[in-house]
Amino acid sequence: MAANRISPLMILPPVIFLALAAMFIFGLNRDDPDALPSSLIGQQAPPLVGNQLGDLPVATDADITAAGIKIVNFWASWCGPCRIEHPNLMELSELGIPIIGLNYKDSPKNAMGFLNSLGNPYSKNLSVEGRMALEWGVYGVPETYLIDSDGKILMRAAGPLTQRVIRDKLMPAIRAVK
Repeated sequence: MAANRISPLMILPPVIFLALAAMFIFGLNRDDPDALPSSLIGQQAPPLVGNQLGDLPVATDADITAAGIKIVNFWASWCGPCRIEHPNLMELSELGIPIIGLNYKDSPKNAMGFLNSLGNPYSKNLSVEGRMALEWGVYGVPETYLIDSDGKILMRAAGPLTQRVIRDKLMPAIRAVK
């Protein structure tokens, strides 16, 4: 009769699970969950290069340097966190804050379906590819930038624009400009 032995391979999945759970919990409890570095803060926003998205108004470099603050948001229809932040973008748009939507590596059909289904918070849009996103320092979608009247980047938020990020980071930065 064979002895009942525990194989080391049986222990591996629970250990991996516990390690991943610990990293997730640690990530949730960081002081600044948006602490990805950005070397562009205080610098001129890179040029906008892309294609028109459907029949929506096209974002241009002139929109980046237009009077007043504005938000630039990289998003995609295939991005789950973009759906999470979308109601918050709708609220910011209703407050009168211009939001430029940069649709990242997406099919125009899917992007338009996303906006038709959830609403369009963007005053201007552009369909963009990877090269332009790299110039902006985008790690992945969604990412949001606050831009001043001179076209300088004041703030960057990586990940979904949650109520907490809006309250603790975005709105204080907007108030500091006004």
